[in-house]
Amino acid sequence: MAESLPEHDRILQEIESTDTACVGPTLRSVYDDQPNAHQRFMEKLDACIRNHDREIEKMCNFHHQGFVDAITELLKVRADAEKLKVQVTDTNRRLQDAGKEVIAQTEEIIRCRVQQRNITTVVEKLQLCLPVLEMYSKLKEQMNVKRYYSALKTMEQLENLYLPRVSQYRFCQIMIENLPKLREEIKEISMSDLKDFLESIRKHSDRIGETAMKQAQQQKTFNTSLQKQNNVNYGRNMHLGRSRILESKNEITLKRTFEEDDEHEEEVLTAQDLVDFSPVYRCLHIYSVLGDGEIFENYYRKQRRKQARLVLQPQSSMHETVEGYRRYFSQIVGFFVVEDHILHVTQGLVTRTYTDELWNMALSKIIAVLRTHSSYCSDPDLVLELKNLIVVFADTLQGYGFPVNRLFDLLFEIRDQYNETLLKKWSVLFRDIFEADNYSPIPVANEEEYKIVISKFPFQDPELDKQSFPKKLPMSQSVPQIYIQVKEFIYASLKFSESLHRSSTEIDDMLRKSTNLLLTRTLSSCLQNLIKKPHIGLTELVQIIINTTHLEQACKYLEDFISNITNISQVTVHTARLYGLSTFKDARHAAEGEIYTKLNQKIDEFIQIADYDWAMSESDGRASGYLMDLINFLRSTFQVFTHLPGKVAQTACMSACQHLSTSLMQMLLDNELKQISMGAIQQFNLDVIQCELFASSEPVPGFQGDTLQLAFIDLRQLLDLFMVWDWSTYLADYGQATSKYLRVNPSTALTLLEKVHRGYVSPILLYKYCCFNLFHFPNFVLKSIGAGDQQHQHRVIYR
Repeated sequence: MAESLPEHDRILQEIESTDTACVGPTLRSVYDDQPNAHQRFMEKLDACIRNHDREIEKMCNFHHQGFVDAITELLKVRADAEKLKVQVTDTNRRLQDAGKEVIAQTEEIIRCRVQQRNITTVVEKLQLCLPVLEMYSKLKEQMNVKRYYSALKTMEQLENLYLPRVSQYRFCQIMIENLPKLREEIKEISMSDLKDFLESIRKHSDRIGETAMKQAQQQKTFNTSLQKQNNVNYGRNMHLGRSRILESKNEITLKRTFEEDDEHEEEVLTAQDLVDFSPVYRCLHIYSVLGDGEIFENYYRKQRRKQARLVLQPQSSMHETVEGYRRYFSQIVGFFVVEDHILHVTQGLVTRTYTDELWNMALSKIIAVLRTHSSYCSDPDLVLELKNLIVVFADTLQGYGFPVNRLFDLLFEIRDQYNETLLKKWSVLFRDIFEADNYSPIPVANEEEYKIVISKFPFQDPELDKQSFPKKLPMSQSVPQIYIQVKEFIYASLKFSESLHRSSTEIDDMLRKSTNLLLTRTLSSCLQNLIKKPHIGLTELVQIIINTTHLEQACKYLEDFISNITNISQVTVHTARLYGLSTFKDARHAAEGEIYTKLNQKIDEFIQIADYDWAMSESDGRASGYLMDLINFLRSTFQVFTHLPGKVAQTACMSACQHLSTSLMQMLLDNELKQISMGAIQQFNLDVIQCELFASSEPVPGFQGDTLQLAFIDLRQLLDLFMVWDWSTYLADYGQATSKYLRVNPSTALTLLEKVHRGYVSPILLYKYCCFNLFHFPNFVLKSIGAGDQQHQHRVIYR
């Protein structure tokens, strides 16, 4: 209990000193302490209250007088308080009235301060948002002006730098949602621009290629012109007149070329001037930024491959004009110039491997196209222009780093075709020259005309030079014309060989091979056809032989001419020779054979008009008229042969006499001729005598002894046998080398004997020439010989 008293004191102190709200826990501790503790606490509390009451009473007693005094004084000031209250109330009223305006201003100030704070907040937020809006506005502006690459960079800045700062705002979410759409829009627009670019370069490829080819051609114009000018001097020593003409032409051409170059120098444009490449750069950058660079590269290459196939597809009528080829080449050059430009100004869009692969594919197609279309060309001028275009085409692309060796190999194939077209063209020229020729020696009235002829054809004849004017050159007009045309062919062939990047030796070899083809094939064929023409007579054939002789002699001058053009010495080991020698020899042999044939035909024509009376009793005493005409014809013909080589004239004369002898023998032995009188034999003998006289008169000089008369030896011995009726000698000497009638064949003698026998229808006539037994005896013996040893018979006949 003693312990609880201090605790109750503490609680009381706590109640007195603590706020009323906190008394509850203190009082609860009273009840939680000990049983009946609250009773003791109440007692303690009452005692404490009594103490406080006593203290209050003491306090009141002590201050009572003062309280009374205060009340008294308070009563005194009541009236003053009322006045003061009134005054205060009035002052308060007046103060309230006066404070209303202040309150209003204060409220306005408060409102303004709120606005100011809000404005400050807005400004701060706007300062965060404005860069975003500005960048977005900039993005829109870039999209409007088609600066798509910059727009993509702006998008990156928006996404990575600006939008995260203000991502809580709704407009930022809208922007974030719109950015992928803008990227897709940029991709679509860029792809559309790329398609427009591809379409543009497809349309401008020919112009780009034409420009590039013109630039490449201008770079080599000066050297080419100088080379042409140097080629003018190829034959000054031999053909000064033509050289001067060519020199003046080349000087004019050179001057005109330089003038044209000066005029068009400023007009030459590059591929960049003709095509705006910015779409492809822009599209490449855009796709690279978007991470789709590989997709773009594949698309670009795929589209360009398609365009390459279109460019490489020629028009069906391309081979008809040079413009068709020029447009074809220009488009291809333009295509690869663009690809080369893209290769060098972009990184990875196209690679060297890609362009090489594309070029190899294109080159194979180009070669196939040119091989096909060039085969349709029949005009050598068109083929030559095609060659020049191919050279410029190859040089242009070679300047851009593309290999073009296969194109130059193709040019050698086209060169063969060019030669074929030249050969066809010159075949027509040769035919026209031969048709226009009069096949008579060229007359020259004075020195000037003579110099004109020898300036065209290298002719030298000291004996002819000694003769006075007027005189005649042995060849006809076609010889210098043929010579000039052969030189023109060499010039034409040389034109194709230029700019092929070949050595002078190779060009020399090509020219000689082409010229050999001209001589051995074209000219030889024209000569052979000319010789076979029906209207070509013996006089013309003789002149053709003379012409071929002079053309053959001129071949060495053609070799010198080629050597002067190519500056290659003829002593070079590998230098080919011209085959004109064999060509003109073959032509001469053909002409000679045709002379023999025509002579024989003419002889046959005279023989056909022979009209013998095989039953005549006696001869007319003179040779037949047809035979005299034939001999006069042969005599006049062989006079024309004086300009022919001796062996040719002799062979022709011998051939004609042999053919005449054979024809006369066949006339006697003709199966349709059944009987012959001795008068007819005599008349026939008179004709053969005229033939022998003609042969002995040496119609062609150079025969030794009676060589020409031997052509009629078979006829002579046969006729002598019948005229003399010397059968006993014939039969006795038969088979001996010394026989008088060695050339008389038993079967021939038997055939003629039977015809003579049938011709004597009257015994008086038979008796006049021989007795009956003398006829039957040789007939019997000849038949016996015919039935004897065949080998012996053949030996006798051919001896």
